Amino acid sequence: MDNDAALKRLSALAQDSRLAIFRLLVKAGPAGVAAGDIARALDTAPNTMSAQLLVLANAGLVRARRAGRSIIYAVDFSAMSALLVFLTEDCCGGRPEICAPVIASAAACCPPRKSRRA
Repeated sequence: MDNDAALKRLSALAQDSRLAIFRLLVKAGPAGVAAGDIARALDTAPNTMSAQLLVLANAGLVRARRAGRSIIYAVDFSAMSALLVFLTEDCCGGRPEICAPVIASAAACCPPRKSRRA
């Protein structure tokens, strides 16, 4: 990731409502949430929500898909991961304990899936 892409993503998150939307979508996982449900959950007007989601989508942090009459938004987890890697790639200076909380948090949040045998 280059600096421009990182700045665009960080700028999109540097606003209270957009950060709340992003965190809600992170909690929802890959299934995502309908735009109207996001607006209701965050007590935001639908037109304001649309504008905020557009900023996040233009930054590459969320993706939208149509499901019937609804538009479902979900975090682009590969974009989020790329941003986190960009922010921490030069971390530690030989002291891995500095980044340990980030790694531990990610491991606790997203444990590897167990494979199912047929």
